[in-house]
Amino acid sequence: MGKIERAFRLDTLPATTLEEEGPPITGISSPPFPTVGSSSAWPTLATPDREGRQILSDSSNIEPLAPFQTRLNGGTRDLFVIPIPKRLQWDRQHPPKFTLLLNGIFGFSATFTVANLYYPQSTLIEMANSFDVPYDRVTNIPTMLQAAYAASLLLVCPMGDLVRRRQLVLLLVLCSSLCSLALALVPSIEGFEAVSFALGMTSVTPQVLLPLAADLAPANRRASAISIVMSGLLLGILVARVLAGVIGTLANIRVIYWMSLGLQSVIWVLLWATVPDYPAKNPHLRYGDILGSMAKYTLTEPLLAQTCLISMASSAIYACFWTCATFLLGELYGFDSLKIGLVGLAGFPGVCSAPFVGRLVDHLVPWLGVLIGVTIVASSQGIFTAAGGVSLVAVIIPIFLLDLGHQTQQVSNSTRVFSINAAARARLSAVYIFSIFCGQLTGTKLGTSIYLKFGYRASGGLCLGFYCWIMLILVSRGPHLPSNRWFGWAGGWELRKSFADRNLKLEAEKAEREAASEKGME
Repeated sequence: MGKIERAFRLDTLPATTLEEEGPPITGISSPPFPTVGSSSAWPTLATPDREGRQILSDSSNIEPLAPFQTRLNGGTRDLFVIPIPKRLQWDRQHPPKFTLLLNGIFGFSATFTVANLYYPQSTLIEMANSFDVPYDRVTNIPTMLQAAYAASLLLVCPMGDLVRRRQLVLLLVLCSSLCSLALALVPSIEGFEAVSFALGMTSVTPQVLLPLAADLAPANRRASAISIVMSGLLLGILVARVLAGVIGTLANIRVIYWMSLGLQSVIWVLLWATVPDYPAKNPHLRYGDILGSMAKYTLTEPLLAQTCLISMASSAIYACFWTCATFLLGELYGFDSLKIGLVGLAGFPGVCSAPFVGRLVDHLVPWLGVLIGVTIVASSQGIFTAAGGVSLVAVIIPIFLLDLGHQTQQVSNSTRVFSINAAARARLSAVYIFSIFCGQLTGTKLGTSIYLKFGYRASGGLCLGFYCWIMLILVSRGPHLPSNRWFGWAGGWELRKSFADRNLKLEAEKAEREAASEKGME
């Protein structure tokens, strides 16, 4: 084991070899670390969850067996040299609470980290003029950023299941800060492209924070916690386009990256001062095991496959709409890049609805949340397709509805994904987010091609076709279907979480009584 990996795993000492693959089915078990915010530090009793699986509840007084021994206090230094505040050092006997403040800091960090990927999209003309190169040369910069981001999703984000997340997040933010500094100073287009690739690789902090929020939030607040981080992601895209457009118009593009450096530095300090040093989840695994298990989950988990296909199509709709709306606003309404960015702020209320969306999903079976979200998205595309070229209002209203529906769908699907296996949430999140990325590429490519050949109504028709595909995938696998079945319906039609969970618990208790009765007869 390398020196760096040993430092990242300092706070955990394996005591036994465990199989981390798959959720516990029956009997007594224990998660890799306490569920913060629950009434007991180590939940023990298996009960069915809303996706038809067996999950742990904290209703038993039986002492669980911890999967590995954890030091009373974790590591004392970040990145070998920086002291960890004592109140944030891991203490198994007094695990820290996941507060609304910490959740908000996660959202803020997600906003201004993911923004790094979108600053160039509004300033390509200014970049070409700054470096005195043709326009087609600077289009390599967004490509470099997106390619590096995709690679990092598959190679860096899964490490959240292997190492201490505090160390990983601080290292990523530090590296992205240094990249922003380099972009503010680099004199050549070749150097700018190379550093942009490095920036894309290190701008995955939100994808590490997302499964961490799901791990730390109490079960009854998980969707709310996820929604705040998700809203940070969507807000980052909106804010980046507007800020870059304004700064690129009024000042030099280098100012964008000086601003980014300042924001990354603030994020680093906030995370250093607030994120507890939670222990590693799977210290008995190696990096190769983590990567191999991602392929296994992709091919063997029906719920993961369903959510990825739905989110891929939904993201294709989102990207296709924005590509076509940008062309339409520029050609038909005569808007420049700054005005187009300001029109995009119509989605701000939809993004800021995150707390309400999260609370809604917390009270529903997530399958229904997905249905509500994609239906809102479809209504937005119906309005745009019918009248986007006739009235500006028919562009602005779909922007609000699209952001609201897209967020509802993503929060609901993320909640479903994170229910599959608590010990593998970073890997499951990486696969899920990668499917979203693939959907964005598909939507941008197809949307551009169809718009240029046939106009905005044809591209709107493509989006409605994606909606039909989503509905087919969604209804092919019901909300209460057991985890090992790919198609069908089971477990009734109840879509309120409290009633569904109660029914599943009653069924489990009935099965236990029948099993005990049969054992007594023997």
